[in-house]
Amino acid sequence: MNEMRERLFTYAGKKYRASPEYLWARYPNYAVLRHRDNRKWFALVMDIPAAKLGLERGDTVDILNVKMEDALLADLLIQQEGFYRGYHISRGNWISILLDGTVAFEELCRWLDESFMATASRETRQKRRPPKAWIVPANPKYYDVQKAFDEAEEINWKQGKGIKTGDTVYLYVAAPVSAILYKCRVTKTDIPFRFDNGEVRMSSVMKIKLLKRYEPDRFTFDVLGKEYGIFAVRGPRGIPESLREALK
Repeated sequence: MNEMRERLFTYAGKKYRASPEYLWARYPNYAVLRHRDNRKWFALVMDIPAAKLGLERGDTVDILNVKMEDALLADLLIQQEGFYRGYHISRGNWISILLDGTVAFEELCRWLDESFMATASRETRQKRRPPKAWIVPANPKYYDVQKAFDEAEEINWKQGKGIKTGDTVYLYVAAPVSAILYKCRVTKTDIPFRFDNGEVRMSSVMKIKLLKRYEPDRFTFDVLGKEYGIFAVRGPRGIPESLREALK
């Protein structure tokens, strides 16, 4: 077996628990790697005549077929040595990469990872995405968050859609405060919790741990609008990098 092919299969097995599947009797060396949940392919390894790639060689070469989410990225890559438009999978931004050492193993892993995410289910994407920062509203009319953090450094909070463990949450306390007061780390999510008082309804909560407090006159509603383009905080939302840097 080609050493590079074997190293890729070992990498995919350790990182994604994906084993090569050999599906075609006519092509015994063709192997696919697929997701465990949606069963989509995220890679196809093939051995083909080098001439099929336009190479002036008479031997057979191994190639890795992977999918790029960005069509522009795919177009840029195929201009580099060792990269080609997807062999037999030309649709959907698939590319083929030589496994003869032309492309370094670390770079092959990078594009295998890219393909994994490009073909992943929404649930898998959510689990594997990097930590994210959010602004989350807190309405003192319904809950005294200031008192809660005076009494404990970790509290339960309504589960925000898309928020996962490890994310950072900045609590924006609504009027009469109208400012970001707390920086918190999400320590646990999707904790079952049933609550409905006619105005607030919850089916699950998350745990957030207090990391930092801010003066109430620093990140006010006016400052968020004028300096960072945030004019409403009605639900969990991402934040611009400039504000994230200021909040550090």
